[in-house]
Amino acid sequence: MAILKTFELTKRFGGVTAIDSLDFEINEGEIKGLIGPNGAGKSTFFNLVTGVLKVNSGRIVYNNKDITKSKPHKVAKMGIGRTFQMNPLFGEFTVRENIRAAFHLRPKSSLIDIYFNSKKYRKNEKEIAQASEELIELLGLSDFRETQAKHLPYGFQKILGVARAIATQPKLLMLDEPLGGLNPEEIDFSLNGISKMRDRGITVLVVEHNMQVLEILDSVTVISIGQKIFEGTPDEMRQNHTVAETYFGGVL
Repeated sequence: MAILKTFELTKRFGGVTAIDSLDFEINEGEIKGLIGPNGAGKSTFFNLVTGVLKVNSGRIVYNNKDITKSKPHKVAKMGIGRTFQMNPLFGEFTVRENIRAAFHLRPKSSLIDIYFNSKKYRKNEKEIAQASEELIELLGLSDFRETQAKHLPYGFQKILGVARAIATQPKLLMLDEPLGGLNPEEIDFSLNGISKMRDRGITVLVVEHNMQVLEILDSVTVISIGQKIFEGTPDEMRQNHTVAETYFGGVL
């Protein structure tokens, strides 16, 4: 079953059409790639789905609900999470503190509970501490739990950004170039972390230029100048001469 669908989605900036009548879908539990050259419209698509940009025409449907005109905070509350190319981490916070802070973006305790240190507040804090440790273990950050975010290697900072996004408890997680700027060891580490997302019942949509991401994808949509030019499995994409020759130098 599709968790997200778009129908003839279109976005124009003046006389430039960034997304052109795009039909797209991602199934629940899938890890899917959205791939294309610079300027293809990938980031614009993310911004439309998350409500950052307004749609000119077409529809966005999430969990069978039309969210075309929804504001970003409403989209996030419905269960769509997102990371960015540059992760907004708390540099002075440790890995553990960064993740716990993200859990607090979906508070279960009121200000009164916090002020009076109520039983409900103490219970919620215990659950957050446990959930944070589970995320740290799941994503391979155990050796860095007490390390300040600013001192982490770049690839580990990106995975910490993923952990923070997961802590907001999304059903659909949208990753914006999670492998960008990483060395080979960090790429392997990140791919392993991303592949574990479905173990938590999270559907993952990945925008990426690095073709190593194909190793973990179930399916791929390729766009160019806002239009879909291919959809299928990674293996089918590798055999598609138009995609390979035009955008990836003939080799995938």
